[in-house]
Amino acid sequence: MPEYKLVYFNGRGLGELVRWIFQYGDIPFTDERVEMSEWPEKKKVTPGGKLPLLYIDGKPLWQSMAIARYAAKVAGLTPDDTLEACYCDAFVETAKELLTDMYKIMLSDKSQEEKDKELREEYVVKTLVPVLEKVNKRMENRQWLIGDKMTWADLAISRSIDEMVLHFSDVVSKYPHVAAHAEKIQQLPKIKEWRAKRPKNLPF
Repeated sequence: MPEYKLVYFNGRGLGELVRWIFQYGDIPFTDERVEMSEWPEKKKVTPGGKLPLLYIDGKPLWQSMAIARYAAKVAGLTPDDTLEACYCDAFVETAKELLTDMYKIMLSDKSQEEKDKELREEYVVKTLVPVLEKVNKRMENRQWLIGDKMTWADLAISRSIDEMVLHFSDVVSKYPHVAAHAEKIQQLPKIKEWRAKRPKNLPF
């Protein structure tokens, strides 16, 4: 098996899905974390100047979803059927947007009061709730999001819901099928173990 090193900031963010996939697949990897104070200097010598990066036997792979898709293939979490694989991609991109749209507001230069207002009145209403409604409806009579077995789409949605619960637990709790599905993934032994031991008290 190749030697893997994931390089990302010391947070969950867009690197966390890759960590979940590697953990679930029992795939050894080095979890290299970069502190924000170190980033200006490290950025100068980072291929592409962005994180995350996955080094595969020393060769860098960039873009978070390309990295996660690669990891998912290694872990056996991508469907063989071409159309099902595309639906997986669609759900994963949706899960990513939940995070990136939220982080964009949280990391803006606006006051905390303005951020809170935008998150509740814009983000929750226009971004989060529509996704929760779609997934909740889909999971009413299904075990997995795509096909008849777990895929990386299930991990991606659960990982994003994991983050949503930290900020909008009152909203997520209104969608029981979403919450139950996310909890089912989070209780998988390897995922449960990772969530218990990962660094605590990080903002995101």
